[in-house]
Amino acid sequence: MSTITTSDGTEIFYKDWGTGQPIVFSHGWPLSADDWDGQMLFFLSKGYRVIAHDRRGHGRSTQTSEGHDMDHYAADLAALTEHLDLHDAIHVGHSTGGGEVAHYIGVYGEARVARAILISAVPPLMVQTETNPGGLPKSVFDGLQAALAANRSIFYRDLPAGPFYGYNRDGVEPSEPVIQNWWRQGMMGGAKAHYDGIVAFSQTDFTEDLKKISVPTLVMHGEDD
Repeated sequence: MSTITTSDGTEIFYKDWGTGQPIVFSHGWPLSADDWDGQMLFFLSKGYRVIAHDRRGHGRSTQTSEGHDMDHYAADLAALTEHLDLHDAIHVGHSTGGGEVAHYIGVYGEARVARAILISAVPPLMVQTETNPGGLPKSVFDGLQAALAANRSIFYRDLPAGPFYGYNRDGVEPSEPVIQNWWRQGMMGGAKAHYDGIVAFSQTDFTEDLKKISVPTLVMHGEDD
């Protein structure tokens, strides 16, 4: 199993397949690198080197008590890119992973980055504030934490069965294997990491990070995201 050890002793699991220009995938909360398997196999077949890691506290990485914030997430991503000596990399981030990518570029610069792709990503800011009136009320995220703390297994079974994949839309047929795979990935990680991660993805303001991105960037975002 491939891992790196960060400066604070956290082991970060990663997958690294193929050769060619690297594409680095950052997953959403509360999942793991496994959520990118389909995309990794596709781009591997097109001649790219594909890399994905389990965020600290998620998947097969160390279930640390602390460090579940965007500063640590970005630092871990920087440590991975340096360990693998990646250059001209395309960084793809979904949801929380999109925040991780934006903050990584904002803090560590673009010397190793060729392009970025933000898919249904959390930037610039999710929570509602005076300067972000279009955000979601903090009570929404408090409710997520309460549901996680009450029964994480039930919460992780119900969330993908509803809005996460749009299965709550009329005429959409839920896929039980997809729901179970989401649950599996969520339950692999640590409850503390996932609980704290809700604050990290909802309350971090990425505005200044976004201003520092000058590489070509694809933003994919829909009204349901």
